[in-house]
Amino acid sequence: MNTDETLNEILVHLFQDLMDIEGKCLITEEFSDMTNNDMHIVEAIGIGEAKRSSEVAKLMSVTTGTLTRAVDGLVEHGYVTRTRSDKDKRVVYLTLTERGKAAYAHHKRFHEELIANAKANLSEEELAILIRSLNHLNEYFRNAYS
Repeated sequence: MNTDETLNEILVHLFQDLMDIEGKCLITEEFSDMTNNDMHIVEAIGIGEAKRSSEVAKLMSVTTGTLTRAVDGLVEHGYVTRTRSDKDKRVVYLTLTERGKAAYAHHKRFHEELIANAKANLSEEELAILIRSLNHLNEYFRNAYS
């Protein structure tokens, strides 16, 4: 296998494996009524102040209509609440319920463990090279495909 084929295989498998691992680790018995996408919406809403649904849609790179359908399920299962603005009824704010905050914390712990394990056997120099390399890839993908 040449270098291009090796890099392609690594990138494809890395992406697939990360998505599979995240799904298996995040969708536990406690959160079995959620999807990976739901977890990412919860993450985008966050635990701070209420966010406009349009802001969350932008963070998720989806339309507000697509987000609305996904949030319907999160509201139904008790993870998110919707509140309309008093000043402009078209504006909808999203906040996490206590159950949503638990899902947020669960997702955050997963990513903290993922990063700790990824760094565990790397020297400072290797870590710096990895970060620089991943940054270059990320910039390329964003510029080439956005």
